[in-house]
Amino acid sequence: MKSGREIVEILEAYDLTGSYRAAAELAGCDHHTVARYVKLRTEGRSPEERAQRSRPIDDFMDKIEELVARSGGRIRADVVHRRITAMGFVGGERTTRRAVAAVKKSWQTGQRRVFRPWIPEPGLWMQFDWGEGPRIGGRRTTLWCAWLPWSRFRVVIPVLDKTLPTIVACLDATLRRLGGVPAYVLTDNEKTITVEHVADIAVRNPEIVQVARHYGMTIRTCVPADPQSKGGAENTVKIAKADLVPTSANLLDQYRKFSELEAACRDFTDQVNDRIHRDTRRRPAEALLEEQQRLHPLPAQPFTVAFGTTRRVNWDCTISVEGVRYSVPHELIDTRVWARFHGDELIVTAVTDTGPTEVARHERAEPGRPSIIDEHYPPRTRTSETAERVPRARTADEAAFLALGPGAAAWLVEAAAAGTRGVRRKMTEAVALAKLHDPADVDRALGTAAMAGRFADNDLLRLLVHQRNDDTAPTRASETHSLQPGTSAWSTFGTTTGERQQ
Repeated sequence: MKSGREIVEILEAYDLTGSYRAAAELAGCDHHTVARYVKLRTEGRSPEERAQRSRPIDDFMDKIEELVARSGGRIRADVVHRRITAMGFVGGERTTRRAVAAVKKSWQTGQRRVFRPWIPEPGLWMQFDWGEGPRIGGRRTTLWCAWLPWSRFRVVIPVLDKTLPTIVACLDATLRRLGGVPAYVLTDNEKTITVEHVADIAVRNPEIVQVARHYGMTIRTCVPADPQSKGGAENTVKIAKADLVPTSANLLDQYRKFSELEAACRDFTDQVNDRIHRDTRRRPAEALLEEQQRLHPLPAQPFTVAFGTTRRVNWDCTISVEGVRYSVPHELIDTRVWARFHGDELIVTAVTDTGPTEVARHERAEPGRPSIIDEHYPPRTRTSETAERVPRARTADEAAFLALGPGAAAWLVEAAAAGTRGVRRKMTEAVALAKLHDPADVDRALGTAAMAGRFADNDLLRLLVHQRNDDTAPTRASETHSLQPGTSAWSTFGTTTGERQQ
C-alpha cells in the first residue's frame, strides 16, 4: 500500500510523460501500479481504495451478523467458530476472531447511544447516593453523599444504616445545610424509594412520597445505565470514599470512634466546597449563595413521623421505652426525642438546629436492666460513688475553718469518718489558734492530725508544739507499728526447767 505522497508522485509522473512505463521509471515502481492508480482516478474513486478480495468466511458473514445481533454483541468468537464450523467453514479460528471483532464493532456503532449534555439549572435539582464507609469497631458504616449539580456544593454525612428514618434525617440535615429545598431530588431505585417497576414505570414508596410532599419537592429516580443522570452522584461518592475511607493509597488511620468519622466528613465537605471547581471555575460555597435565591423555603419543623414515638428526657438523662430505661446525652435533659426499634437496636433521634440527628443507639434491654452509656453523662467529680464528698462551707464559721487550707479540709473529712465528738467546737478552737499562730502552721498541724488520727481535745495544740520542736513525719498506729508489748515471753509457758535448759 503506497502512501499518499507516493500516490501523488506517481500520478504527477504519469501526467508529465503520458506513459505507464515512463511514469513507472520516474516514480520507481511497477507500470501496473501506475495503471491501477490512473484507473482509480479516472473512475472518480479514492486512490487509497483497495479491491476487496473474496475470503472463505464471506459466505458465513450473514450468520455471524445474526449471532452477534441476537446476543446483543456479547457472543464470544470461539462460540461463533463452533457454529460456522458445523455449517461447513474450514478456515482457522483466527480468521473467525477477526471477522467477529469487525462485526461487533459495526454493530456497536449502530447501537451506540448519543447523549445530550445535561445542563442543570439553579435551584432545580439535587442528587444523593450511598457509599461504603469505613468499619469502626468491626461495624459497617455508610456515607450519605449529596450534591447540587449547578453549584457543585457537596454534603457528606456518615450513618450506620440506610433505613427510611435515616434517609429522612439525612435529607433534612442536607436541606438545612443548603438553606433551601430544590424542586427535584434524584436518586437510585432502592426499596426505600421505589418499591417495584411495572412496565418500566417506577412505583414510589408511599412513605417517601409523604416526606417529599412535606418539604415541597418531587422524588425522581435515575434511568438504569444512564451516565447523564447518575454520573454526578457516583462521582461524589467516589471522591468522598477516596478521601475518607482508609486505604493503602491514602494511608489514613482507622477511625476509633464514630465521632471521629463525623468530624472527618465535616472537614472534607468544608474543604471541597471552599476549593475552586474545575468546570465552573468558582468555589461551590460562593455559587451556593447565588443558587439559594432559587431554592424553596424550608418548613419550620422536620418530618418526624418516621423517627418513631416521642419520649421526654428525664432529669437522670434517660427515657423509658417498653418499661426499660435508656440513657441519652445529658444536654437533652427535659427535651423531647424520638425512639424507634430497628431489629434489636433502639435508635434515639433528636431535632437540633442543624436538623434531625441520631443521638443514641442501644441494644434492646430487658425490664429491670437499664441500658446506660457513660459517655452520655458529664465527667464525674468523684472517683466512685462511695468516695467522700469535698467539704463546702455553708456558714461563716465553716468558711473560716476551711480557709485555713487543705489540711483543715482533710481534718474535717477524717474526723467526721472517725465519729469525733465536738467537731464544730474544735473547728472554732482551730480558727482561734490561727489568730495566735501562723495559719500555715495550724493548717499543717490539722493535716498531721488527720494523717495520725489525732482528734482528741488539745491534740491540735500538742501537734503545734511538736512541730516547733521536732519536724519528723507523723505515723499512724497499725498492726505493724504498735505500742502493745510483744508475746515472745509467753513462748516458754507450760514447759519445765530441764526442757528450757535443753
